[in-house]
Amino acid sequence: MNAKRTAMEVHDLTVAYDRKPVLWDLDFTIPEGLLVGVVGPNGAGKSTLIKAALGMIPPASGWVKFFDKPVEDVRTEIGYVPQRESVDWDFPTNALDVVLMGLYGKLGWMRRPGRAERERAMTCLEHVGMADFANRQISQLSGGQQQRVFLARALAQEANIYLMDEPMAGVDAATERAVVKLLSELREQNKTILVVHHDLQTVADYFDWVVLLNMRQIAVGPTSEVFHDENLRKTYGGRLTIVSKIADAVARDAPQGLR
Repeated sequence: MNAKRTAMEVHDLTVAYDRKPVLWDLDFTIPEGLLVGVVGPNGAGKSTLIKAALGMIPPASGWVKFFDKPVEDVRTEIGYVPQRESVDWDFPTNALDVVLMGLYGKLGWMRRPGRAERERAMTCLEHVGMADFANRQISQLSGGQQQRVFLARALAQEANIYLMDEPMAGVDAATERAVVKLLSELREQNKTILVVHHDLQTVADYFDWVVLLNMRQIAVGPTSEVFHDENLRKTYGGRLTIVSKIADAVARDAPQGLR
């Protein structure tokens, strides 16, 4: 059996805004083919980690590599789903065009999408249950529908690793189920998915691995090994009142990722 490749390596990563550190000395690796939750309180630097990894924010020190290469060399292998709140939903474009944007990395900006690309984009919209909304203006969609469109855009990229910033935040139950199903399918294809996630009660059910973060790296590893009472208390401090109940459930069930 072949050993898994390292999908993502973070080495000595420190990120600062206006000289104020937001992330301190992160150092970990993520094997290929895992569904990984990035978990921590508000202000812990979860979204900053994603943006720094993608080169959207320059690090104060350290580096991030994907498949042993810097991000500049493997952009076509990386899919990105931003936080819904960070997107200008008033931009005059429809759902199909948003998904087609996911193909520009392979097409190049000078080449216009053709029939094959449009068919690929429609297939991705159909996969997330949004084919009937292909010509709908993105601003006219609900929050859950908008999130599905961005997931379809990531699918269109046919990436090997996906970075998703709270794809299940503020969406309806049907959309969350659709997201979970999609993540499971991607993992079955040996894709690696790193997901910023806020709901502690679903971490053990959804993720193979977890990155516990509060400006500093608290723990990284298999969920059944690192998602426990002691590490959660280190991550959340006195702000978490349900930590023991969650940890007890994890210890009792010891789930291994998505069902």
